[in-house]
Order: sequence, then structure tokens, then C-alpha cells
Amino acid sequence: MEEQRLVSRATVPKLGSEGLATVGAGRLDPAVGVQRGTDAECVPGAVAVPPAAAGVHAVCGRHDGERIEHPQLVGSGIEDESVLGMQPAPALEDIDGVAELAGPGSATVLHEERVGAAAQFEVASLHPHRRYTVPTVDEDLLDRYAELIVGFGANVQPDQVLAVEGPLDAAPLVRRIARGAYERGARYVDVVYYDAYVKRIRIESAPDDSLEWVPPWLGRRMLDLGDLDAARVVLSPFIPPGMLEGLDPERAGRDRLPTVPELFKVVDDRSVAWTVSPFVTESWARLVFPELEPAAAVEALWRDVAHVCRLDEPDPVAAWERRIDEIWQVASRLDKLDLDALHFVGPGTELTVGLLPSSRFARDGGSSTTRSGVKHVPNLPTEELYTTPDPERTEGVVASTKPLDVGGAIVRGLRVRFEGGRAVEIDADANAEALRKRCATDDGAARLGEVALVDRESRIGRLGRTFFNTLLDENAASHLALGDAYASPIGDPADLPRINESEIHVDFMVGSDDVTVTGVTRGGDELPLLVGGAWQI
Repeated sequence: MEEQRLVSRATVPKLGSEGLATVGAGRLDPAVGVQRGTDAECVPGAVAVPPAAAGVHAVCGRHDGERIEHPQLVGSGIEDESVLGMQPAPALEDIDGVAELAGPGSATVLHEERVGAAAQFEVASLHPHRRYTVPTVDEDLLDRYAELIVGFGANVQPDQVLAVEGPLDAAPLVRRIARGAYERGARYVDVVYYDAYVKRIRIESAPDDSLEWVPPWLGRRMLDLGDLDAARVVLSPFIPPGMLEGLDPERAGRDRLPTVPELFKVVDDRSVAWTVSPFVTESWARLVFPELEPAAAVEALWRDVAHVCRLDEPDPVAAWERRIDEIWQVASRLDKLDLDALHFVGPGTELTVGLLPSSRFARDGGSSTTRSGVKHVPNLPTEELYTTPDPERTEGVVASTKPLDVGGAIVRGLRVRFEGGRAVEIDADANAEALRKRCATDDGAARLGEVALVDRESRIGRLGRTFFNTLLDENAASHLALGDAYASPIGDPADLPRINESEIHVDFMVGSDDVTVTGVTRGGDELPLLVGGAWQI
């Protein structure tokens, strides 16, 4: 099901509880030759009117992209460029607010209980339009998704505080998550929405020396969640892939929000039961499925998300418990090999990643447990076996096998050369500077904090799709991460001072069926681990 929205360049005054009218001129025009058009039937009382005379002017304006919904516009839209749904124009002093949807092809839909017949209107000609689709998901799917996230992903406990963070479009799922948490006895649900358009505006317009500034209260909030042993749900992506295209990549790379450095502390001390899950937005769906119409793209991406999150199973929790056990079993076999390094070989790749003496793959194995004993699933979906490498023992070159989204800038054709553990050359076909800037954040940003192995049998991998979303793409292919390391895979506390520290953590995919992964044991033996994307152990 989809909701489609008319695009117009009209201005829309808000008439309080009386409803909305479409306004494009600062005066009244008689309704000459009023007719109902075929496409106007979807709005009660909508009429066709002739274009306004030359010289009409807008009342006032607000920001581009503001949307006003009509509850009856589901599965349909207004096509006729001469159609405007209106009520008698109000006196200017009665207007509570006005929104101008600027730019050719911007969208607006009336949101009122009815659009009544009228003898006089404020009118304006409509510019050419295009349809907008807003992801409206089957309510049962959202209910089951929220139940999985709350009860299994974050595993919210009675009297626990839950933080929920996501994009503006995710509100329908956020509200279900809040309800589910309160029904499980949560003390409080703290919701934070992230507006990606404001981030773009900041990069475009903010003073150059302010882009790296992070409001201190954002970090304090994260630490407070840790002190409370809270739960945290993140709906991804905060920033639609490609949202920052066309901006200066150097400036874009300096604004790391919404990530805050304090996040890594609460992860390492295991104080917060956290989980990250995907939420489909139209802009994201159109990037993944450019060949489809927007509505079909949204539907297709939700179908993929439901599949990889195992929401198409009769009992998603039981299905995840089985899969996580499979991940742990393979990770345990890896640990028995007593590996000293991993060697990646493939097109454009010849890379050796050294491991620490107590680097382990099976310390968590798909799930994690907080210091207070709450079991949770950090990534939902999850398919990876990851560990913490030695930050000083990475050598060689590696070519990324999928595009990488760095805070809204898509890095394509990434190539990195390492010497002595440090990334000394970062090149790409597009947006290399965005990643270079991230890797200049601090001393640890250019070193590895994670290495993960993923076979081709993961549900995400079998789809053979690039999602332009790290959460999904990293669970489809083996990957590396520049920046901060996780403490949890380290078995010996004596190795903890050696793990990498940074204010960033950026995953990039390096695996495919064409990349062979070999394990090097501490005795010097070489053992095939992944060949053609399949496990050899």
C-alpha cells in the first residue's frame, strides 16, 4: 500500500481546526468555469479552476520539503495540473501558518476533514509535478518488527530506560517500539529523531571552523544511558545514502554527527543493551532499486528487510536463536585454529591482518550480554563473525567490494594501502576525501579496529544486492573497520591496552566470492577459511 502526494508550488495556509486551503495569490478570484476533474475525485469537494491572472504572489514561505498529508490519499493522487482543492480564502489575520513548497516538483497534499464547495477562491497555476510515495507498511509487519526489536534485539527489561533513535520517517515504527517497551514495564522511553536535511544544511552553510563541534549534551546523554544500564534502539539509516552528494566531501567528512565519541565507551563497558535495525525510506529504496517506480521500490526493499530480519518466519525469535547458534558454532571452530593472522587475496586485494594473542571470534557470536546480565543482539540482522585485530600488523592493499556510505556520502571504488598497520593511501573513484577526512580524526582513525568474516550463505548475501547501508552490506560480505576496536572479543585482559582507540568506526566491505580468505596459525600453517564465499572449516 502506498500514499502518493500531489506536487504543487502553491502556498498552503493552516486554518487551525477548520482545515487547510490551497493559496497561491494574495487576493480572491471568482471561480470561473469550475469543474470537477477525474483526478480530483480523490479529494472530497476538490475543484478544477483556471490559472490565476498574472502577477499573483505568495503569502509567505517556509522551508522546502515540508509535507502536509491527506488521510484519504492512499493509493492515488491528483494528476491534473489545473486541480486545486480549496476552501474560501481566509482573512490574512486568520492564517496560523503558511508553508511554501519551493522548487519545481515539490509536494503537498491537503490535510483536512473535508474540502467544501465555495464560490470564491485564492488560486494559482500549478507547475509540472511528480509523484512522491511515502512508505506505508502493512501494520501487522510493523507490529511484528517492533516486537522483535523490543523483546529480542534490545531485550527491554522491567523498570529499564529505553532510548530510541531514528530518522523522521520511522515514526510509525518508533511509536510501536515505545508501546511495546512500556507494555514490558519500561520506566521511560526517550525518543530522538534525526533530521538529515538539517545535517546537509549545516555542511552547506555553517562556519568552517564549527563543523567538528559536537554539542556536549549529546555525549552526556550517551554516558547517562550507560550509568542507567539502559537499552538503546537505533533505526538505520539516519542519513539516506547519497544525501550529501554534491557537497564538499572534505566538509562532509568533518561533521561526524549523529555519532558521538562517548558511544564507544558504553559499548566497551557493556553498560547498554543496544540493537541497530533497518527502516525503509523512499530515498533509500530508490537508490537500491533505481529501475523501479518509487512505490514499487519501497515495497521491494521492505520485502528484503522482512526477509533478512526473518520476519517471514512463523516464529522470528526462534529462527534467530537457531541462526545465532550456527554463527557461534562456526566462530568456535575458528578459535580452535589458534590463528595469528588472516590473509585476503582477490581482485585488487593482497592484505594480511594480524591478530592479537587472545583475539576471539566466539566471545559473543551474534549476540552480546551486558554487565548486568541482559542478553541482546547488537545488529538485527546479523550474519558476521568478528574479532579485534592487532592495530599495528596490517600490511598490503585492499579493494572494497561494495560502495561505502560515509555519513551520507557514497564512496565508490575504494582502495586502501596499509603499512605498519596504518592506512597510508586512501583512493576511490568517488568521494575519497570524505573517508580521508574521517581517517584524520585522530591517531587511531587510520588503523583497523575490526575484522569480520561472512560467508555467502547469509540471507543478505544470497540476495546479491548492494544496499548502500553498512548494517546490511557488512552482513553480506567480509569486512574491515577503520577506527575504534571492540574490547569484547579479547580473551586476555593483558591484550586490552593494545587494541585500537579512536572516535570513529567505519566499516567497509572487502569480501566476495572472488576473494579467498586464508588463516595463518601461530605455528605458521596456512589454512583455507573462505573459498568462493564458502566455509572450508
